[in-house]
Amino acid sequence: MITVILIVVAFLFIISVYNSFIAKKNQVTIAFSAIDVMLKKRFDLIPNLVEVVKQYADYEQNTLTKIVELRAKATSGQVSDAEKASLDAQLSTSVRGLMLNVENYPDLKANDNFKNLQTTWTETEEQIAAARRTYNAVVTDYNNAVMMFPGNVFAAMLGYKKIEVLSTLEEERQNISAKDLFKK
Repeated sequence: MITVILIVVAFLFIISVYNSFIAKKNQVTIAFSAIDVMLKKRFDLIPNLVEVVKQYADYEQNTLTKIVELRAKATSGQVSDAEKASLDAQLSTSVRGLMLNVENYPDLKANDNFKNLQTTWTETEEQIAAARRTYNAVVTDYNNAVMMFPGNVFAAMLGYKKIEVLSTLEEERQNISAKDLFKK
């Protein structure tokens, strides 16, 4: 009788651990999906931003072209999640530079459409940052379950592996040089 009870308890424990892995993996997927949604919102802002800037600024055409190209590549559906993160970082850097360069164009800076786009862009960036923090928290929880005993034993048997947290790319860690941006 005791043997049967131990077997049932062990079986229930295994089911519990397995279901926990599935739940945590699903949370990671949902958190990454939230980032994707926010990136889509950001990508949708870019054409409007580029058009407003074109109307008012004699800005370097290659910067606007680069922003449009990065957006097109990121939304093509033909890039991996890692490539999407890299494109996202490049796009952020380019648009940040564009926003800093607005100081050279008082008419653009005073334009209501641009102000609204700039506000929406800032809000979207804050939402993306919050989604990234949530993703990293969920991934850390999942990784703890996969790496700590006794979960690591079951994770290895079930094929669950550690997932990398999102980190800031080296190019985003660099300070933006306003001096370089304002060179014409």
